[in-house]
Amino acid sequence: MTARRATRSKIPVMDPSVWPGPYRYAWLIGLVVPLLPFVAWGLVAATGWSLWWWLGPMWLFVFMPILDLVRGTDPTNPPAEAVARLESERFYRLAVYAYIPLQFVSFVWACWYVATHDLSWFAYVGLSLTVGLVAGIAINTAHELGHKRPRLERRLSKVALAQSAYGHFYVEHNRGHHVRVSTPEDPASARFGESFWAFLPRTVIGSLRSAWEIEVAALARKGRRWWSPRNDLLNAWAMTAVLFGVVLAVFGAAIIPFLIIQTIFGFSMLEVVNYVEHYGLLRQKLPSGRYERCEPHHSWNADNIASNVVLYNLQRHSDHHANPLRPYQVLRHFDESPELPSGYAGMITAAVIPPVWRRIMDHRVVDHYEGDVTRANICPRKRRRILRRYGVTA
Repeated sequence: MTARRATRSKIPVMDPSVWPGPYRYAWLIGLVVPLLPFVAWGLVAATGWSLWWWLGPMWLFVFMPILDLVRGTDPTNPPAEAVARLESERFYRLAVYAYIPLQFVSFVWACWYVATHDLSWFAYVGLSLTVGLVAGIAINTAHELGHKRPRLERRLSKVALAQSAYGHFYVEHNRGHHVRVSTPEDPASARFGESFWAFLPRTVIGSLRSAWEIEVAALARKGRRWWSPRNDLLNAWAMTAVLFGVVLAVFGAAIIPFLIIQTIFGFSMLEVVNYVEHYGLLRQKLPSGRYERCEPHHSWNADNIASNVVLYNLQRHSDHHANPLRPYQVLRHFDESPELPSGYAGMITAAVIPPVWRRIMDHRVVDHYEGDVTRANICPRKRRRILRRYGVTA
């Protein structure tokens, strides 16, 4: 028995003669994110309030959820006649490329500022978190680039990951997560009843281990040893080593806490998004022992306009897993995909507060499986308790 599926007949499709309407240049809004450290600096200078150094977390946990609520949703899909044209337009690729130089300008500037100014601990942490948010959104930029075939885009993906020291994401996401998504074997798929704070160490350690195993096995099949310039993990991590080594040599040890804080916050932003995207969803096993093909109902989706234009349509995650090479500007909404009650920004805020998350999401998982909680991806430690809660005899 599979999850309930709806028809797609109600999905709006725009006239190809007017597509993409008002949203073409909206994709550039995402370039505001790497400018947030400079905006924070300007606001502190103008007001004298150190609180503005925390602009990144405020933007993520306050401003974006409000924008998602105010701006609303749009389930419109691109017409089939316009897809080929949209995929071929360089504008959409350049909008992604542009994030990377801005990312590193803000990073280096912040290193200089931390090293040359006597900041209070409050300002120091706030600026570190704001820069960490830039690193976290850069992982999403790397995600978009890493799925593409051109070698330049795949190399740029590794460059974008250098600031967060999360180069193994390049291997694990493409060759691990996309294969095992929404199964108990996937470290990046959150289980029903698992809090984000329990998920975080499991996914960080599990994804790192998985990436190493995948890459070493791939090199062995080609007759190469793990210690090779062709090792995608080693050359991605080398970029981080060079980047951090240069800024430490130039700006000194005073920036070490800054580097640590922005790194941890950056990759935690990726992992909390992973937590939201597949929470509790499970691909069923076939009689052959293999898992069923990944379908739109194996990912949580959201059509909130504000978050989608900042995250390159990442919230249309079902189409992404069904068609990983499909560019962000033509990702589609599916009626059969389970919908989040808010955009990713609001859901991230809920995810870091487990009681709030459970109250919002647990009943949605059960409803998605028409009351049969046994079809969900249940946290093994809590399986018996969860089954009892829903009246199922273990």
